[in-house]
Amino acid sequence: MTRRITAGLVGALLLAAALAHAAEPKGTLSAPDALAKLAKGNAAFVATTLKHPDQTEARRTKVAAGQNPFAIILCCSDSRVPPEVIFDQGLGDLFVVRVAGNVADDLGIASVEYAAEHLGTHLVVVLGHSRCGAVTAAVKGDALPGHLLNLMEALEPAVAATKGHAGDPVANAVWSNVLQTAAQLRESKPILAELVEKGKLTVVGANYDLDTGAVEFYEQPAAAAEGAAIQ
Repeated sequence: MTRRITAGLVGALLLAAALAHAAEPKGTLSAPDALAKLAKGNAAFVATTLKHPDQTEARRTKVAAGQNPFAIILCCSDSRVPPEVIFDQGLGDLFVVRVAGNVADDLGIASVEYAAEHLGTHLVVVLGHSRCGAVTAAVKGDALPGHLLNLMEALEPAVAATKGHAGDPVANAVWSNVLQTAAQLRESKPILAELVEKGKLTVVGANYDLDTGAVEFYEQPAAAAEGAAIQ
């Protein structure tokens, strides 16, 4: 039953997207340009020199007719990590998918597909953050009530992959989870994997520091393992 409901909802989302945006131009910034724009906005946030772009009445009127976001952000629901604020963006700039622990279930992936396939957005950022509460709970391994168990199960592979590694276990698991989720999106068939293969979609991992406000971007898992952040 769950699979049928999920498949039906995904199909409905894609159909609605196709109908609603058939007349809209596809394509926004290239992935490198989008990444550079996010990095520039985050630098302004860290330096407290925010521009607060695209937050005018004129912008509100413009995007009411349709959206054309330049980046997709899959991030944690944590109240301290609002993407539009930490990247200094405004209305219609970011297509944001939020769930505790920034994991990607079927509905989350469908949301990313919606923006990538039908809105023409070329960049996906999987954004984790320091001291993530969901990841911390998964590392502790405590029994949790209700649907929280499902979240812990989704985070378990990241915890298992870094168990026994040197360094802070939560920080290690946060990064592992970001990289695993980014890989999951790149390999998600048929839509995302095909867009990645054709060079139309780039998926990167990133980590937000709660203390400094800075975001580090990592383009590929190998780069992250070597500590090669995109500046």
